Amino acid sequence: MENGKVFDSSYNRGKPLTFRVGVGEVIKGWDQGILGGDGVPPMLAGGKRTLRLPPELGYGVRGAGCKGGSCIIPPDSVLLFDVEFIGKA
Repeated sequence: MENGKVFDSSYNRGKPLTFRVGVGEVIKGWDQGILGGDGVPPMLAGGKRTLRLPPELGYGVRGAGCKGGSCIIPPDSVLLFDVEFIGKA
């Protein structure tokens, strides 16, 4: 998150996150960040990029992982992701 809190790391787990790009399997900002647009080129295999996502491209007003009044990702959070695009399966 923008405050520096790490809430997930596939790198630390030793297993890359796999998903189909552009079909809504992940938050909108991930799809846009990988596919490119608005003058940003799409990511290529082996490419690395830091994504800074406003709330509307992340988890928005609902946040994520919310239980008992607290959330792993609070509502309206700006998110930062370091992404390495390994390639297409």
